[in-house]
Formats: sequence, structure tokens, C-alpha cells
Amino acid sequence: MLILPYVAIPLFLMLGFRKQGSRFPAIQFTNFDAGTVDAPAADLLRQMGAPQPTGGNTLTLLDTADTARAALDELINGAQETLDILFYIVAPDPVGERFVEKLTTKAKAGVKVRLNIDRLGTLRRPHRALDALRAAGGEVRYFSPFLHPPDNGHLNLRNHRKLVIADRARVWTGGRNVGAEYLGTGPDVWTDLSFTVTGPAVQPFIDVFASDWDVTGRAVSGDLHRAETTGGTAVLQVVPSGPDEPEDVLHDGLVTLIHRSRARVWVATPYFVPTEELQAALASAARRGVDVRLLLPDISNQRTADFARGPYLRELQAIGVKINRFTAGMLHAKAGLIDDVAWAGSANFDVRSLLLNFELALFCHDAPTVRQIEDWYLAKSKNCELGVSEASLPMRIVEGVFRLGAPVL
Repeated sequence: MLILPYVAIPLFLMLGFRKQGSRFPAIQFTNFDAGTVDAPAADLLRQMGAPQPTGGNTLTLLDTADTARAALDELINGAQETLDILFYIVAPDPVGERFVEKLTTKAKAGVKVRLNIDRLGTLRRPHRALDALRAAGGEVRYFSPFLHPPDNGHLNLRNHRKLVIADRARVWTGGRNVGAEYLGTGPDVWTDLSFTVTGPAVQPFIDVFASDWDVTGRAVSGDLHRAETTGGTAVLQVVPSGPDEPEDVLHDGLVTLIHRSRARVWVATPYFVPTEELQAALASAARRGVDVRLLLPDISNQRTADFARGPYLRELQAIGVKINRFTAGMLHAKAGLIDDVAWAGSANFDVRSLLLNFELALFCHDAPTVRQIEDWYLAKSKNCELGVSEASLPMRIVEGVFRLGAPVL
């Protein structure tokens, strides 16, 4: 900034800020009577700024591309009034085109279709299919476009949330985007997690979508209250993170829960580039005798993140953390368990997801739902090799260079 101010200062204004209340106002969550929920972790997250936990929900875990695609199709096909959709990527491949064509069919049938996709994530997108959706009456908006006043500084803040809401009653969400690697068929499909939700927990998802839609232009029209559905037994809590949240509830909540852990901390993530606070919390838990495990791809689709993760992993392995390298393809799932609490969603265990991007996580506080995620974690761990090897001096130098860029990887 001193040597080349005319270059550095505009870049800083575009990239250097992560909390922008004027550009991304805080999400306005709907207040409603959620009943009494006996879950200490849920209460902690609520006190830190997360929405209230709710009982009486149903959650179905979708642990394969086939089940996730079938559930998404069922959600779209069954919509009668509205489809509110938010994605980072809608790929220009047969899976992405098929998805948009299904939305077009619903729009022609009179369903209100609103599609919000991140502008950077959709640099490549199915143009003709999206044009046809607009022509059929669907609305398509792009989150955080590239052309904006430089003082807004949101080029570096991307919307990584994945969300489909049908008739304000049913939600499909998780870690998958729309594309062949996420929802296709064959051996190259990534291992990922999605899930469907009904019940009171749908309301915070509606609030998140409405807030993100509002940022792209006019506010959402119509009813924004959850439609009543038959209840279940799952105790769920939506925890968003990003520039539209005044505090870093997801990041700080994970740090606090890890420090308070007594039995286990299991994390699944495609990219492991933690903040100093998260690294210290994991290390502290391992030294206290907590069962700390990391489940991550042997080789991910982002080699820069793989280079950056090496020093973090070896440091944790040296103090007893179990490193499980998934060898059955690309692992893209983002989930974890801390004692009797579980979570899943769109946020990777890295600096960008937890402190920069717009993300969504769902915390589960009831034993049956936690057991579903536990069973999934143990099943995927069977396809792993244990541990990371020591790195040569040249590799340590390369890793050190990439670790410097950890905050923006």
C-alpha cells in the first residue's frame, strides 16, 4: 500500500473487508414459539447469536448422489406454489441443464420460481436453459456481481450456501451444488452429504433465503412464514455464517464446543485450512484425551488447499489426532460430531468458509439424528488410510508458501 498505493488501495477496498453491514444487512429471523428444548449446546449457540433450536422436525440424510437427486426431484415435482433456490454452482452440464429445465416446467405450470446463484460460482452456467426459465416466468438473480462500487468490497465474499425450499414447507440442503460431480452417476461422482428437513426448522431457512434474495434486488414477495407440516422428533438449529451475520457464530461456536468437548471431536471436510483458534482448540482437545479425528480426501480437487493443509495435519497428528485420508474418490461432505451434538451443511473447515463466505450449517441435538451422522462417518472411515507422512524439505517450503495464503484459499 505504501509502494503502489494506486494498485494496493483499490484491491484492499475490494478484498480487505469481511463484515459489511451496509451491503449485507443482518438476517432478520422470524420470532415464533419454538417450545422448550433441553440441549446445552443449542442454548450456547443461541446465546452467541444463532437462531433458536426447534423440536418437532424431520430430517432425512441423503448420503449418495442417487438419493440426493431423487429427493431433489421429488421436492421440485411436488411444489405447488413456490420454489426458492440458492446455489453456488449450477453447472453447464447435463445435470445442471436438467435441473433448470425442471424448474422451467414448474414455472410454466404457475409455480413461483426464484433462483439465486453466486456470480463467481456460475462463471460457466447453462445459459440457454436459464434464458428459457426466465421466458417461462422464473426469476434468476446473481449474487454479488462483479460490477459494483469499489467501496462495497464484496468481490471476495462469495455465497456458498445450497438451499431449495418448496412451498415454504420442505427444504433440501447440505453440501452439494448442481452438477455432474455432485448429482450425476458413475464412478467419478463425489462423496457428499445432503438432507431434507420439514418442521419448524424450515422457518430460519426461509429467512436466510429472503435475506439473500433481498440483497440482489427487490425483496421477496408473498408470505414468508413456514407452512405447517406434520411434525417429527428431530431437534435442529440453523446456524448461518457470513458477512450478513454480525458475529462469527459458526466459527466461534465450534471453537467453544471443541474446547468443552469431553469424549469426541470428529470432523469431515474436503479442505482443512483451519483458523489459529480452531487449530488450537483441536490440539487442546487431543492433549486432554478427547478422541479427535479428521476425515478428508486423500487428494482433493483443490491442490492449493492440499498443499496448505500439510503443516496443520502433521502438527495435530504428532499429538494424537487421527487423520483419515479418504481413498475412494473425492470427499466433499462437510459434517462433524462433538460429543452428543452433530452438524452438517455447506461450510468447509477452513478460513474462507468460516470467516468469509456466506454459509449454512444445521446442528442436530437429538440422539437419533446424531446417530445417523455418526453411522455415516464410521462407514466412510472404512474407506480410508490412516495418517500423513513426513514431508521433504522442498515440500515443506511449498507448503509454507501456500499456508501464507490460507485466509483466502
